[in-house]
Amino acid sequence: MVWDDAVTGAGLVHGRADQRAGIVEAGDRRPFLPGPPGLALAMVGSLARGEAGPASDVDLVLLHEGRHLSPATLARLADALWYPLWDGGLRLDHSVRTIAACREVASVDLGAAVGLLDLALVAGDAALVGRTRTVLYEDWRDASRRRLPQIIEATGERGRRHGELAHLLEPDLKEARGGLMDVTTLRALSASWLTDRPRGDVDAAHAALLDIRDAVHIVTGRPGNRLGLAEQDPVASAVGDGDADELLARVAEAGRTIAHAVDTTIRRAKQSLPRRRIQSLQRRPALRPLGHGMVEHDGEIVLGSTARSIDDPVLPLRAAATAVRTGLPLSPVTVANLADAPVRLPEPWPGAARDALLETLSGGPALVAVWDALDIAGLITTWIPEWAAVRNRPQRNPVHTFRVDRHLIQTCVEAQPFLREVARPDVLLMACLLHDIGKLPGAVDHSSVGAPMALRAARRLGMAYEDAEIVSRLVREHLTLIELATRRDPDDTQTVDALVAAVGGRDDVLTLLRVLTEADALATGPAAWSPWKARLVDDMVSRARAVLRGAEPPGPTPLTSLEESAVVRVRASGETELSTGALDGLHVVTVVAADRVGLFADIAGLLAGHRLVVHSALIRTVDDVAVDTWWVESPSGEPADAVTLHRDLDRVAAGDHGLLARLASRDAAYRPTARAIGAARVMLVPGASDLATVIEVRAPDRPGLLRSLGVAMAQAGVDIRSAHVATHAGQAVDVLYLAEASSGRALPPPRVGLVIAALAAAADA
Repeated sequence: MVWDDAVTGAGLVHGRADQRAGIVEAGDRRPFLPGPPGLALAMVGSLARGEAGPASDVDLVLLHEGRHLSPATLARLADALWYPLWDGGLRLDHSVRTIAACREVASVDLGAAVGLLDLALVAGDAALVGRTRTVLYEDWRDASRRRLPQIIEATGERGRRHGELAHLLEPDLKEARGGLMDVTTLRALSASWLTDRPRGDVDAAHAALLDIRDAVHIVTGRPGNRLGLAEQDPVASAVGDGDADELLARVAEAGRTIAHAVDTTIRRAKQSLPRRRIQSLQRRPALRPLGHGMVEHDGEIVLGSTARSIDDPVLPLRAAATAVRTGLPLSPVTVANLADAPVRLPEPWPGAARDALLETLSGGPALVAVWDALDIAGLITTWIPEWAAVRNRPQRNPVHTFRVDRHLIQTCVEAQPFLREVARPDVLLMACLLHDIGKLPGAVDHSSVGAPMALRAARRLGMAYEDAEIVSRLVREHLTLIELATRRDPDDTQTVDALVAAVGGRDDVLTLLRVLTEADALATGPAAWSPWKARLVDDMVSRARAVLRGAEPPGPTPLTSLEESAVVRVRASGETELSTGALDGLHVVTVVAADRVGLFADIAGLLAGHRLVVHSALIRTVDDVAVDTWWVESPSGEPADAVTLHRDLDRVAAGDHGLLARLASRDAAYRPTARAIGAARVMLVPGASDLATVIEVRAPDRPGLLRSLGVAMAQAGVDIRSAHVATHAGQAVDVLYLAEASSGRALPPPRVGLVIAALAAAADA
């Protein structure tokens, strides 16, 4: 009996009461032994709120009046309380305070102030705990004008630091925006009397997150709030979800609901401050007309007296367009009324509805909050039934910042600056909205799956059949341009022909695809777009435009004057030359050397040994002199040093394998992970070139992978014409253009199988 024994051990006299052993369980507010007046054990935090998980910390406060007990007696009592709890294995956060000390801490520490609002009795003097709570609540309400900006800043900072719960692959269920801490924020705002705390859906979302957090504790056997990838399947099973994707979708829905409630509640609190300062002399609220019967009231859009009937099916779309145009939020009451309206739009949509939707989609960053509010209310899936399948769907790729549905909206946002550059911004926006609509469970090629879905959706939304067909084509080909630009040889005519075929031989569709490609990449995340990729994409577009005009596409990249001079010197001296430069944020390493078997492998090993990440390599040969250009990234930010690279390349060529031995040591650390991921996949890319054999290697990435592939090709007697390298989520995707060393032509079929086997063995080695 912790309290009983502690009070007795401290030499304090107390009256008789029911004896109860141990510490109060989370959520149990019945008092323990009363103890002497002026002394109480209280709890705060999740324990006091009844939200403590199986491995949560225990937050306790020993309250006293500060008049009758000496410091030594308080210290003995605190030790007698805390040590049995520590010995019992509890994680304890503890303090000893008077009422004045509680008020002082709360006045300077926002987190402590919010936590103390939940102060609840464990044992001892209930009146003391009650008085403490009363003064803390009074202080909190009196300071509401000062506290509200602090709450807003703390909420924003927490979101910036931990991200949005709805979008993270490994979310922090407590700290992320829309997490458990935001529910505590709602409770604190309500305690200020500035606003009410939302209930209903928010309570359900809160309960769902608590259940999932408890399952995390049980599965991991330790405290914490992060839902890691390794725990997601067992946690999903524990809470009754079918799989990890279903679990993350439920987390996303809960996070969106809570985050939306926080935004709305903060807005309500801010609206109430002027009315608390002075009574308004106006008898009627100030209403600013916004068009279509919408008016602004207190910084929100509401339906005015001149609005069309709530039964007008176009009204919600007009409201959305008005909100995006003005940058004002829709009133939650207005959204709820619009969502409850019984009338649905006819199919296909009338022109007014389609135009309102497109105006909404063209609104830039203001679109995000408006669309989210309508989606939470259920309007979006009413308009676009296909949306339900991608709603809250997680993206199993760390390159992606957002879940699928949010990514689609962000793509519309990113396309907004380009709308004046295309002849059909309406077609572009519809393609942005629908380009990933085929990302369904089990879909191998979401572009092909999504194309017919996009056609049906665009027709339902009121687009003409010819325009809907272009939308469908853009959805089917939305990855084609970036893949051809970064993973194919632009000098090969087959590459350009593939792009021309993808756009149906139409320059206007090519322009739309170019903008969609960039908007899609920008919406994916910072790693998906760069000046280097933009350069490659624009080069591909210019080559395709030349073909569409009936001209010949640009030929192979010619040597620069410096490269031509280097070829002359190397032919005369036999000495290798190496130079470095910079282009579009990457380092360019150019090696001019007498052509020889294994040169590609040696350069790849050299660059990897210096921790340079290869993006692409162009291999050219002029009269037995190799001119190899490599575009690399330096993760350290340090520029590639030409003198050091030249020296080490000469050493590697001379048989000094010190650098390669260090590379092999680094490689070894990657192999256990690579084996866990699975074997490499090496496949022929048919029809990609008439002049070379194109082979794609997909394998777990490791520092020496490209060198291993180069060694295998050298041993097989194969020349490398170009290499295009990419890494996504730890998986290397390397595309190699190969030719017979003896003839310079594409490999004959019997040799293709042998080379593929050699590359697979090298990738798995």
